[in-house]
Amino acid sequence: MLSFHENVMLAMDRAGALTEYPKGLLDQIKASNVVVQVNFPVRTSRGIEVISGWRVQHSHHKLPAKGGIRYSLLADQEEVEALAALMTFKCAIVDVPFGGAKGAIKIDRRKYSEEELERITRRYTAELIKRNCIGPAVDVPAPDYGTGAKEMSWIADTYSAFHPNDINALGCVTGKPLTQGGIRGRVEATGRGITYGLIEACRNADDMAALGLQPGLAGKTVVVQGFGNVGYHAAKFLAEAGCRVVAIIEWNGAVHDPEGIDVVALDLHRKATGGINGYPHGTWIPDAHAALELDCDILVPSALENQITAENASRIKARIIAEGANGPTTIAAEDHLVSKGVLIVPDVYLNAGGVTVSYFEWLKNLSHVR
Repeated sequence: MLSFHENVMLAMDRAGALTEYPKGLLDQIKASNVVVQVNFPVRTSRGIEVISGWRVQHSHHKLPAKGGIRYSLLADQEEVEALAALMTFKCAIVDVPFGGAKGAIKIDRRKYSEEELERITRRYTAELIKRNCIGPAVDVPAPDYGTGAKEMSWIADTYSAFHPNDINALGCVTGKPLTQGGIRGRVEATGRGITYGLIEACRNADDMAALGLQPGLAGKTVVVQGFGNVGYHAAKFLAEAGCRVVAIIEWNGAVHDPEGIDVVALDLHRKATGGINGYPHGTWIPDAHAALELDCDILVPSALENQITAENASRIKARIIAEGANGPTTIAAEDHLVSKGVLIVPDVYLNAGGVTVSYFEWLKNLSHVR
């Protein structure tokens, strides 16, 4: 199976072949402009640990560069480069005037205390500052897998400490808490954007008839993979739009209820217990990957990349794949699903709500308005 980076490069090659641009220009577009790896020591309860991280600026055709920072043990340089490339195209599709970027720290955040995570985040930020890889006019991070508003506030505070005279310092990062320069609507923006995108995708009666479905979202069954910020809000807003959410999938299993899951109640259970397992209203499925194959109208993979592959594509029963995550469907799986008549709503369009509202937050910070 191709790696995530290889899948993204193959997709770019396929798209480039449909244009008349020279190969040299297309190769330049594929290449990352800046790739930085940092390794730094941090004192934890287990002693001194060396933490690795990356920041990739894929394109400088517009500045600043823009893209999230994820905390994941699965992160590596190729993954970050692929994600940064997708950010370039995502910004272009929704007419946000940024180049693409991405960052990652290779940790399992569950193994660190909040104090240790703060030390890691602040040191990573300091390393980026030393290399001129963060700033309101240079490169503006945001939340991603494993990070949120708290981490963004640590980044903003660290940058401000290094640049006490920069009146635009709050614009160095987006996704901040509302009380620290954030903007209303940013937390739910990606999930809300997924819902709006699906409303448009399901609007055309002829397109839906080809899938054996009625136009509109009302009554459609939905399976959502991932119950973090993106997955929760996508499930919540889709339910409010009239869909029936029949399964929520997390890393260790899934909750399934053909009659429909109360998304808000499940989220309260997750917050109270630390996970979705043990939820009393539904059946627990311990095999998370098998849960992707549940019968539904819309499957929303909103966790990590390469979840739908050539190995499981033939068993996917959904008529619509709504890519809430970045790159959840491999090229081989996409080819198979499209040949079966499945509608794939692509990530670079569907999950762009987050970067769109991040752009508004950045504008707010640079305009010095509340």
